[in-house]
Amino acid sequence: MSLTVYLSGEIHSDWRDEIIQGASKKNLNINFTSAITNHEASDAAGDVLGKEDNPFWRDHKSAKVNAIRTKTLIENCDLMIVRFGEKYKQWNAAFDAGYCAALATPYITLHAEDIIHPLKEVDAAALAWATTTEQVIEILQYICKQ
Repeated sequence: MSLTVYLSGEIHSDWRDEIIQGASKKNLNINFTSAITNHEASDAAGDVLGKEDNPFWRDHKSAKVNAIRTKTLIENCDLMIVRFGEKYKQWNAAFDAGYCAALATPYITLHAEDIIHPLKEVDAAALAWATTTEQVIEILQYICKQ
């Protein structure tokens, strides 16, 4: 089986690389996609449309430009892995999970136990909740079995 897996969420750790490398080591036929993970580049995505003095409008334009990529990749994925990290609140990741739920696209959440409560609705719609990238890789391996 060949899958396209969208990696959503936290951008301040190497969890994406861990999953991609783990899937590669197991020879899984997976195409991984993701949002832009360079924070500064993502924040500046709308700057090409003109300088804004008000930070709201800069963020608004950048969010829309980023959404072109995000919306397209989520709509075309078979599965999404959404990571919620410890340091920052990933509101965009929660939005991505809700979008997947609305599209009936399966997703797996990846987060620590100490944030189960604030993510209860997101986890309730997920088809799996993992606490480690190793668990995610094992799920991917199972899904891709022939």
